Amino acid sequence: MDITTSQAGPALVITVNDSRIDAAVAIEFKEAVRTEAEAAGNPVILDLSKVTFLDSSGLGAVVAAMKLLAPERRLELAGLTAPVAKVFRLTRMDSVFTIHQQAPGALKAAG
Repeated sequence: MDITTSQAGPALVITVNDSRIDAAVAIEFKEAVRTEAEAAGNPVILDLSKVTFLDSSGLGAVVAAMKLLAPERRLELAGLTAPVAKVFRLTRMDSVFTIHQQAPGALKAAG
């Protein structure tokens, strides 16, 4: 699982650089997020802007990552692509997570 981290003010931004979070990588994803989240920052923002496919195992891994951080830290999501946003909307998980259009600092990084 290819992920990177950065700081955006008080937030820790974890960017998923793979295009899929599915059953094949769900456990690896959860472990990678847990390891990276040991760095300081609250909230933890999961940047999914490069993820184009998320299945139920992937969704479960995102929820498990949220539970690993709670209650001391919040897990928020950013940059959901249309197919990933649809999964969150259909499962009503969009009401559980704070979802940002893009990750903090995304415009600076692109410029």
